Amino acid sequence: MNSDVPQLSASVIAVAKRLFVDIEKASKDGLGVTRPSYGDGETRALEVIEGVAKQQGLQCQYDSGANLWISLPDSPAGPATVIGSHLDSVPQGGNFDGLAGVVAGLMVLMHFKTTGVVPTNPVKVLALRGEESAWFGKAYMGSLALTGQLSEVDLALKHRETAQTLEFAMKQLGVPIDVVKAGQPLVDLSEIGAYLELHIEQGPTMVARQWPVSPVTGIRGNVRHNHVVCQGETGHSGAVPRWLRKDAVLAVAELLSRLDEHWRVLQQMGMDLVMTCGIVSTNAQSHAVSVIPGEVDFSFEVRSQSEQTLEQFYQLMRNECEQIASSRGVTFNFDRKLFTKPAIMDPTWIVRLSQACQDFGIETENMPSGAGHDAAVFSNFGIPSGMLFIRNDHGSHNPHEAMEIDDFVLGVNVLQRALFN
Repeated sequence: MNSDVPQLSASVIAVAKRLFVDIEKASKDGLGVTRPSYGDGETRALEVIEGVAKQQGLQCQYDSGANLWISLPDSPAGPATVIGSHLDSVPQGGNFDGLAGVVAGLMVLMHFKTTGVVPTNPVKVLALRGEESAWFGKAYMGSLALTGQLSEVDLALKHRETAQTLEFAMKQLGVPIDVVKAGQPLVDLSEIGAYLELHIEQGPTMVARQWPVSPVTGIRGNVRHNHVVCQGETGHSGAVPRWLRKDAVLAVAELLSRLDEHWRVLQQMGMDLVMTCGIVSTNAQSHAVSVIPGEVDFSFEVRSQSEQTLEQFYQLMRNECEQIASSRGVTFNFDRKLFTKPAIMDPTWIVRLSQACQDFGIETENMPSGAGHDAAVFSNFGIPSGMLFIRNDHGSHNPHEAMEIDDFVLGVNVLQRALFN
C-alpha cells in the first residue's frame, strides 16, 4: 500500500454523510426522491453540491450545458482526470443512484485539499444533468450534449408529465440550442484526459458474492422502443368467437412469450442478453371487463454487450410481430427506434482500479454493468474511461437502495488510490 496516499479523514466522511441527507431532503417525494432531468429537483441537488464545495474552498463553475464542474484552487492546466456522474433520478427513486458518484469526486478533491496530496494530473469533478431516460425517453442527454452528440430528433422528445420538449427544458436553463443542434461540443474535450465514475451496483450480484467494491469491465448497450401499439379490434366479450377475434392483449402476450423463449435459448448459447417489457397497458378510456381489448401500448428494451446480439434479437422481435400480426389480424406500430452503443472500459483503468482493490486487501472480481452510465458516452467518444461499483442492496430505481456508508468510503479510497497507481 502506498503510504504517501492517506485514506479519507473523518471530517471528509462527515461532509459526505451530510450531503446525502441534505440532498435527499431537497428532493424527497413520498417514499423516494424525484430529481427530474433538467428540472427543479436536479437543480436543487446541484445547488447543494455547489454550496458545500464552495464552503470547502473549492472552485465551481457551470458549463453551457448547465453541468457543474468542481476543481481545486489553482488547478494546473492540462487534460484532467474527471470524476463524474449524474444528479437526476427516476420518479420516486433512490437517493444514491448517480449522486454517490458526484459525492465521491467531491470527497477526493476535499481529501487532496486537506492533506496537500497532489495527483500527477489535474482532477476535476463533473456533476452531470440528464442521464435518466425516464423523463424524456432518452438516456445520457447531458453527456451526449456535452460531447456534441445530441440530435435534433432527441431535442424534440417530450417530457413524460408536462409534454414539453427536451429543447424547451434545456433552453430554460440557458443551454445554447443552436450549438447542440450543430453537433458541437459544449466544452473543450481535449481538456478531459480520462473519465471515472463511481456508481452503486443496480443488481444483486455484489451483495450475493459479498463484494464491497468491484471494477467494471464494460457497459451494456440497448435497443429500445418507448411506445409500440398493438392495434386489434374491440368487441363484446360474450358475442365474438375466438376465430373472429383480433385481441390485442393476447397478441402481445404471445409476442412476449415467444421472445422470452428466444432469450432463454440465446442465453444458453452463451450470449449476453437481457430483455424487458416495462410498460403494458390497455386504453384506460375504453377498457372494461366485458370488452375485447382492441389496443395495447407497450415498451420494448433489449440490452447486451454485443451490438451483433442486440441487432439479432431486435430482428427476431420484428419477425415475431409480423407473424403474430398475420395470424391474429392485428398490427404493430412502432415509434422511433433508440439505440445506445455498448461500451468497453479502458484496460489501463481496469488494471489501476483492480490494483487499488488489492492494495486494500479487497476480494473482488471485475464485472460488466447491465445498466447504462455516462461513462459509456465518454468511452465511445474515445476518452479513456473507468468505473467502480459499490455494493448496494435492494437494487436501484426504487426508494429502497441500501448502500452502506462504509462500502462507499472504501470505494472512494480505492478510487483516489487508483489515481496514483
